[in-house]
This record gives sequence, C-alpha cells and structure tokens, in this order.
Amino acid sequence: MILDLFSLAGKVALVTGATRGIGLGVAQALAEVGAHVILSSRMPKPDVMASLQAAGHKVSYIAADMEDPVAPAQLVADATALHGRLDILVNNAGIAYHGDTHSFAEADYRRLMDVNVDAVFKTCQAALGPMRLQKSGVILNIGSISGFVSNIPQPQAAYNASKAAVHMLTKSLASDYASEGIRANAIAPGYIDTDMTASGFANPEWSPIWKAMTPLPMVGTPRDIGAAAVYLCSEASRYVTGEVLVVDGGYTTR
Repeated sequence: MILDLFSLAGKVALVTGATRGIGLGVAQALAEVGAHVILSSRMPKPDVMASLQAAGHKVSYIAADMEDPVAPAQLVADATALHGRLDILVNNAGIAYHGDTHSFAEADYRRLMDVNVDAVFKTCQAALGPMRLQKSGVILNIGSISGFVSNIPQPQAAYNASKAAVHMLTKSLASDYASEGIRANAIAPGYIDTDMTASGFANPEWSPIWKAMTPLPMVGTPRDIGAAAVYLCSEASRYVTGEVLVVDGGYTTR
C-alpha cells in the first residue's frame, strides 16, 4: 500500500534544534509515523519530552550546543550509541540575524556561520560514518527560501548566504554518497509561525509585505514542514536525492 511507504517504523532519527518551532514539528511528525526520534537542543525542555512521551511516541533527548565546534561529532556519536545505528539525520538547528551588510557586526556574522553552516557540515560529516557502515541513511537539512531569494523588506545578506550554503552542501552530499545508499535532501521553508518569526510577524512594516508576497492566504506552521520531512525521510521519496523542497505558500513564485 502507498501509505506503507511513509512508515518509519524501526528507524532511528536525530533532529537538532528539536524542542521548539520547525524542529519540534519535524520530530513529532517523524515520531507519529513510527520512528524513534532523538531530539537535541541547547537547553533541555522536560515539558516537551513529557508531552511527546504521553502521546505514546518513542523519543529520547541529548543536549548539544551547536556553537561548540566539537558538539556535532559528539552528538552523532551519542545518538548512534543509543540504538547502535542512525538512519535519519535532520539538521534543523539554526539562528537568524537581520542587518545591513555595510554595518553587520563581525560577531553576529561569525555566530551565524558557526551555527547555520559549520555545525551543519560537521554534523553531516559525523553522520556519514555510521550511515556508510550501514550502506543506508537519509540526511535532511533545513534550508530556507532565503537561500534562493533576497527577502524584503528586511536586510539579511549574511543569513541568506548561510542558507544558500546549506542548499549546495545538500546537493553535493547527494551526488557524492548516492552510490553508498545515502540520500540527502533539504526543505526550504517560507514564513512559518514560530518563535523565530514572531517578532517579524509583529512588525507593522514587515508583516504586511511578507503576507502580500505569499499567494496562499495563510501562514505556514511547523506541521507543514513536518509533513514534508516525513516524505523526504521515508521510502516514499526513495528516488529523490539532491533536491531542495520549497514549502512557502507560493512566496517564491512572486
């Protein structure tokens, strides 16, 4: 049956930045289709874990600060040790800064790249170890429409560059490791209702433009990204690799 292709029963998935927003939406969706999901974030959120466990989901938690250059490798090692394998890696942890390029602070630029690019690369690099031994695995990176377009009205060249890097990393991994049974794809969300976008939606200048630029008359939710993640992490997409799936309500059509 076609629905069986979306099942992740018996699979082990690691999701970074997983205790809120898009990361939590993805973690919950993967758990709902049977995966044992290892959630990771900088700060533990026992209430989130308790809620997932109360719903009957198979979940574990490992704390990791992705600004720490050694955290990605340690996180993957710890996650793999829990069940002896790692079938799915979802790189969701990320940060966003806005600001004019001519005055963008060096410290903000460095932190942005450390988390959005370097940590993603290092976590993928670490995950390739167990996945190559298994001759199977799925890497899913969370990019952004900002990796394709220059959003308006807010200036954010550094953030846009970081997400474009994630997209190209994804395509390169897909090409390099397809012969070893490893697929790599990305999701490029548009404006999703999360803590990260809350200030933007509250901004009287930004919010009307964001909404006017989005053809579908609604704001996306973490659940929308979670549904896309289930597809890209399951056998339903077994012939899909190197793709960046845009989930943006049509924003990039304008």
